Amino acid sequence: MPVINSIAAMKDEMTEWRRDIHMHPELGFEEFRTSNLVAEKLEAWGIEVHRGVGQTGVVGVLKGRGESDKSIGLRADMDALPMQEENDFAYKSKHDGKFHGCGHDGHTTMLLGAAKYLAETKNFDGTVHFIFQPAEEGKGGGKAMIEDGLFDRFASDEVYGMHNWPLLGAGEAGLRTGPMMAAADEFKITIKATGGHAAMPHHTVDPVIIATQIVQGFQTLVSRNTNPLHPAVISVTQMHIGSAFNVIAHDGWMGGTVRTFDESVRDEIETGMARIAKSVADAYGGEAEVFYRRGYPATVNHEKQAEKAARVAEAVLGQGKVDRDIQPVMGAEDFSYMLEKRPGAYIVLGQAGGPSACMVHNPRYDFNDEILPVGASWFATMVETELKRAS
Repeated sequence: MPVINSIAAMKDEMTEWRRDIHMHPELGFEEFRTSNLVAEKLEAWGIEVHRGVGQTGVVGVLKGRGESDKSIGLRADMDALPMQEENDFAYKSKHDGKFHGCGHDGHTTMLLGAAKYLAETKNFDGTVHFIFQPAEEGKGGGKAMIEDGLFDRFASDEVYGMHNWPLLGAGEAGLRTGPMMAAADEFKITIKATGGHAAMPHHTVDPVIIATQIVQGFQTLVSRNTNPLHPAVISVTQMHIGSAFNVIAHDGWMGGTVRTFDESVRDEIETGMARIAKSVADAYGGEAEVFYRRGYPATVNHEKQAEKAARVAEAVLGQGKVDRDIQPVMGAEDFSYMLEKRPGAYIVLGQAGGPSACMVHNPRYDFNDEILPVGASWFATMVETELKRAS
């Protein structure tokens, strides 16, 4: 894989950074050690550092050679997952119930590697903003940074982000114009019925019956109410009803997630779920209260910037190594908030073949350190390409 030579020479150093971060995982908005590590390294390389952006976020500002007012933002996430690691290598998590099971330790390291290289060479004309974001895993750190004035304080003409992807081989990459990842919403349906003895159901209104009919009805929203060319997923992932084998419960609840790419479909499903839940409950003599919370919006790549990101990936990886029409996934990513504010693109970098060949969010996942120079080179080359110095 043709990477920048001086970044390739940092491979062992970057591996040490990555494994140190892996050993000390921190959850969203608790990344105090990680953000301090990032800030200290950036400062040591002569990069202007701003701490506490969006609570625990860090932004590094580096100006190149020349007078251009063009700018670019590069983003990496820093937080870990609230899950137990099941690996047994020397650098496994030191904190029970906290684990870098999604590779954010690798993302942070790759952006640090690019920052060090760019600070040493400054072979660009303009300004780079290195955005180290907290709380991607469900807490909306990207939104928090924006609300804290990210793009007002650190104006970026374009913004780019990257995620490792175990489903692609190391040395491959993928992206697409339009939706890359889905919007992620959550719901909770509370059912009020009439409890009683299980041997005398005719004296009750059974919340189990209501709940199961609601679940069936929800599936028709996807199969019969939305355009089949616009994907959607409704998953009921929890159901809590009853406490004894001979009791029909008085109430209960169920919850889950909705994933969509299109905002109109998102609207239709939210409205439809409330209609079905309340109507079904009423038909059986009960009541349903619907809570629906919109989470991250869909991650939507801009056409021009997606092509730029693909060309740079090809420059680093070689022709034929970049899938420009990769299949979108129903997972969610809060880089979406940044793409709503600035043109940009999100790319996935293959890492298959690592020491634990499994998908992210698996308790035995580990980032593949072999791709650290690859990702760092992609970040750096994005800068040198988009903020190219005049010859």
